[in-house]
Amino acid sequence: MLVLILGGTSLLRASGTDKITVETSSTSIYIGKVTLLVAPLVRQNGVYTGDYKAKVFPYFFMNEHGSFRLAVSDEDLARVAKGETVEFKGQAENSGHEERKITGHATPDEAAHGKIKIRIFVTEKIQLIFNTTYRFDG
Repeated sequence: MLVLILGGTSLLRASGTDKITVETSSTSIYIGKVTLLVAPLVRQNGVYTGDYKAKVFPYFFMNEHGSFRLAVSDEDLARVAKGETVEFKGQAENSGHEERKITGHATPDEAAHGKIKIRIFVTEKIQLIFNTTYRFDG
């Protein structure tokens, strides 16, 4: 049974990269879907942190919430500003203190927004992949 376990330099700060919004996204699972809702992520010391909610349909009893962290270096933010795709890594932790690995990449459309792919490893062999968009908010 599948159980979802989620959630710079002064020049870069001046460009408004301290807060990022990830749009709500869904992915299919066996006989259902998982919707990932992410609160705005705030960057401190090279790590974006925020809360998430995961809604599993039709298995509402598997819904959960928690927090996750995405590490993005100052150098990677500079690459995003130039329009380059960057990869990131992170960790999610649900309210039951279970951790999962996160990987992904961001591909800018413009300096302030673009596409993002987030892979959440529920187990070593099971991944949930969310394709959505992001925007820097300040």
